[in-house]
Amino acid sequence: MTYGSPSVYLDHAATTPVDPAVVDVMLPWFTARFGNPSSIYQIGQEGRAALDQARATLARALHARPGEIVFTSGATESSNLALKGAAWAARQRDPDSIPHLITTRVEHHAVLHAAEALERQGFAVSYLPADSFGQISPDALSSAIRRETCLISIILGNNEIGTIQDISALSAVAQDHDIPFHTDAVQAAGTLALDVDTLGVDLLSLSAHKFYGPKGVGLLYVRKGTPIVFQQDGGGQESGRRGGTENIPLIVGMAEAMRRAEESRDAYNAHCRNLRDRLWNEIASRIPDCRLNGPPLDNRRLVNNLNISVDGVQGETVLLGLDMAGVAASAGSACTTGNSEPSHVLRAIGLSDREARSSIRLSVGRGNTESDIDDALDALEEVIARARSLAPSLPV
Repeated sequence: MTYGSPSVYLDHAATTPVDPAVVDVMLPWFTARFGNPSSIYQIGQEGRAALDQARATLARALHARPGEIVFTSGATESSNLALKGAAWAARQRDPDSIPHLITTRVEHHAVLHAAEALERQGFAVSYLPADSFGQISPDALSSAIRRETCLISIILGNNEIGTIQDISALSAVAQDHDIPFHTDAVQAAGTLALDVDTLGVDLLSLSAHKFYGPKGVGLLYVRKGTPIVFQQDGGGQESGRRGGTENIPLIVGMAEAMRRAEESRDAYNAHCRNLRDRLWNEIASRIPDCRLNGPPLDNRRLVNNLNISVDGVQGETVLLGLDMAGVAASAGSACTTGNSEPSHVLRAIGLSDREARSSIRLSVGRGNTESDIDDALDALEEVIARARSLAPSLPV
């Protein structure tokens, strides 16, 4: 591979490029069709109609009612709203109680940090352990439930190791106890079916930039009747659930991105699975002492996800070498870049700090080709061999 060549992008779990067709749909709403959707005159009502149509499109993808879709700035806001909204609703129902939430050790930081913030405010939180594949046991969930439990939040598809949880089985436990259930479905969008009734969830977070839509927009699905205290006061937008003028261009883009993702889901999954499996098989064949982290490459893992530990080398060293070779990858969650702590997800599934620090995540996507995989493999083989020849032992 020639250094300085065009980048091979293998970090689709961090963000996806915006589909050009989505950009085309968005552009008029940045320019000529700029009206505020809360205004009564024609240009404003055009925006209102676009907002309603986008809401209906996204509701169809989730098999939900349009009125159950709340637009947000992204999944971080959505997950914060789900956890904090449910917790404060429980506090309002019984001011003398200590509402209790259940989540897991393998969540995205949007959920974990929201849960930790609630703990600092006097709420109780239980964190379920995961097995070596990152799976959560329904029995462990059942054992953690208390009389005061007001919400269970478990991620659908893990952003670091690709684990797909059996959300239907887990939500059935919640339903048996009449407890609302939230899932972070961010990584699953575009690859898994997100039927909220089949999943059995009451709250679901999405972010458009994970399925070839724009950054800065997402949604929270809120099943009708779910107790929640909405957090953002203002002008009464989103039926009084989230104050602030709706971002029509981004919302329209998210709806179009979701429509296109649903339309092409089977072909997309086949494409990603083929490239991901070839990438791992060649790594295992060509580069010694590499380990697959998380579940096997089967229906327990997101089709575009590969997370490996490279014995004897810091993951960050590999990533820097790949970047110089024109290959973009990551060490895990993009939200933890610059954090010297090893991945909490990898530690939760039993990896040592040493193994976690030697890990990298490679996530393929729509634009990747067989040639990209060839280039990435050549770069990986060269970078890892060079790093191993130069690097001292990793710190424990």
